Amino acid sequence: MRIARYTEGDEPVYGLVDGGGTKIAEVSGDPLYQRIELTGRTTTVDEVRLLAPVIPRSKIIGIGRNYADHAAEMGNDVPEEPLMFLIPNTAVVGPNDPVVIPPSTSEVHYEGELAVIIGRMCKDISPEEAKKVVFGYTIANDVSARDLQRGDGQWARAKGMDTFCPLGPWIETDLDPQDVSVVTRRDGEVVQDGHTRDMVHQVLDLISHCSKAFTLLPGDIILTGTPAGVGPVEAGQRVEIEIENIGTLSNPFVAAE
Repeated sequence: MRIARYTEGDEPVYGLVDGGGTKIAEVSGDPLYQRIELTGRTTTVDEVRLLAPVIPRSKIIGIGRNYADHAAEMGNDVPEEPLMFLIPNTAVVGPNDPVVIPPSTSEVHYEGELAVIIGRMCKDISPEEAKKVVFGYTIANDVSARDLQRGDGQWARAKGMDTFCPLGPWIETDLDPQDVSVVTRRDGEVVQDGHTRDMVHQVLDLISHCSKAFTLLPGDIILTGTPAGVGPVEAGQRVEIEIENIGTLSNPFVAAE
């Protein structure tokens, strides 16, 4: 099932997206917290503005260096345990929303990633239990200011600035997270071509590991890491991330005014 959050100019609503990714059937309520029912109203993706499918009320947990080839291209070793960092929810934007490059950085990179959306509160769970707390999956661009990342020594500012976490286009609830390709294009050129089977730490292990540090709440998001091929993106360029069996997340990059 695909669940979109969208607007036609009024308040955001949710809808179920058909298999072709073209039609939306509106539902009542918030699928993360309430029972949903079809309202009978339908529309098309082209007629609405897709929004970030979820705005975390609590946290986004990023996972660093979870693909060996990406760790190597950045000159780093693969960490023995998942490397975690936090991103504020103010970094979240939706499909086609601009990513604003602030004047404080001159080296912004794209990072295409599979994102996990937590559906149930949990703490200290095992990998075997983790599947029960997953609501679904979406696509993320873990935008990173590399110069600030190096200079600060920790990643909150480099990865957490406003608009630096595009999410979308919708939530896919039926997905094998270890069996999908991750392809990123910059201005139409393929720059990342990876596969989730190459993760160092698999998705259910990541959820378990995160739950041992933090209580996970409905709507929390875990970014699962990026494959090799990260690189710079400048104002005026567009980055598209396509994940098999989910869809494509596309965002333009602009300079701050």
